[in-house]
Amino acid sequence: MVDKEYFVHPTAIVDDAVSIGRGTKIWHFCHVMKGAKLGMGCILGQNVFVANDVKIGNNAKIQNNVSIYTGVELEDDVFCGPSCVFTNISNPRSQIVRRHMYERTLIRRGATIGANATIVCGHEVGRYAFIGAGATVASNVPDYALMLGVPGRQVGWMSRHGHRLPNADSGKLMVCPESHWRYQEVEKGIVRCLDWPEDRPLSD
Repeated sequence: MVDKEYFVHPTAIVDDAVSIGRGTKIWHFCHVMKGAKLGMGCILGQNVFVANDVKIGNNAKIQNNVSIYTGVELEDDVFCGPSCVFTNISNPRSQIVRRHMYERTLIRRGATIGANATIVCGHEVGRYAFIGAGATVASNVPDYALMLGVPGRQVGWMSRHGHRLPNADSGKLMVCPESHWRYQEVEKGIVRCLDWPEDRPLSD
């Protein structure tokens, strides 16, 4: 089905009472369930599942074979790599119904979740954080943090343009090799970009 506002491939299923923003594309074998809200300019690759009442911001890119369950929220500009995993119950049992206990997981603006990475429910991934391929995250992640390994641990900082920032002592400037924007650890564990407001898109 082609609509003036968005595209849905004929093999995809979009339930009633779904909100889809202008320019969004939903590709082969996806299923978007009732109550979900997708922003503008999103791309859902093949075999993506979006559960009831999930909220996805503008310009999210969700690659093949990703399931976004109730309780998970993606802000604007989030990238989800192929087959990355979200959960929504910490202690699932097949015999016990816990639908009323779904835990909230928030992926902040601009964050990247690498291929085959796992985000355990009940945590927040900060703005422009970068979760490496195959990592397992089971704690909150600061803005701009680079997380690798199982269990995931922070090994450095990433720029908004997706480059690892050079290691620097607290308070020293770190410069992105692509944009030349400057970053600084303003407090222990808190990095800020000095050359771009936090709420503006990169395309401005």
